[in-house]
Amino acid sequence: MQSIYERTLGADFARLHPRIQERLRLHSTKEQAFIGRGTMEQVWHGPFIAQPFLRVGLLRHIMFPETGRQVPFRIENYAYRDALGRETVTWIRRFEFPQRTRCFDATMIWSQQRSRIVDYLGTHQHLAVDIDLAVTERGGLRLLSGEQRFYEGPLSFRFPMLLSGRADVEEWYDDAAGCYRIQVEVSNRTFGKLFGYRGHFQPEWQPVASADIPAYALPVRTEARE
Repeated sequence: MQSIYERTLGADFARLHPRIQERLRLHSTKEQAFIGRGTMEQVWHGPFIAQPFLRVGLLRHIMFPETGRQVPFRIENYAYRDALGRETVTWIRRFEFPQRTRCFDATMIWSQQRSRIVDYLGTHQHLAVDIDLAVTERGGLRLLSGEQRFYEGPLSFRFPMLLSGRADVEEWYDDAAGCYRIQVEVSNRTFGKLFGYRGHFQPEWQPVASADIPAYALPVRTEARE
């Protein structure tokens, strides 16, 4: 079975670094979890105007207002079929600041309707984001977010890009250091850079059946609209 990342990249998947390929082959029938532990060398946010975006995100584990250096970090990826039968991969991120732990969570699905990956940000799958993937020159994966749609009860609308953040993410493997590295930047075309982080982590693979995925790693609700 192909993962959602293999399906999206097609022949380009072979251009990824072997350790990135290994990481992105995760799918529901493997019954494995990828647990990464490391350090974010820098977590930052933009000017004062960014604060409303970040504080709203706190309510649903989408960004946060803290900044810091050498912040302990954990990422957890679990793959499963959701209640609608869609191949799904979780992205559970934990940032251990001195006073509190902050979260930045998402679930990615393969959308048959859109023939692409859709990323549901946060705990309740209110915000669905189109994702474009590309392979970088160093064999890393680059992720760019696109159109965003908001769903809540009967409410449904395309989120205006004027008020939303566009994510630019690269993850790659550093052979010299023997670790995964990641760099994230979220910006708004009007207000500039809003939020980001960069750092590294080491991998740990754990066996886990779909029924044993921890509850905190699953969305509170599953949104059918993509």
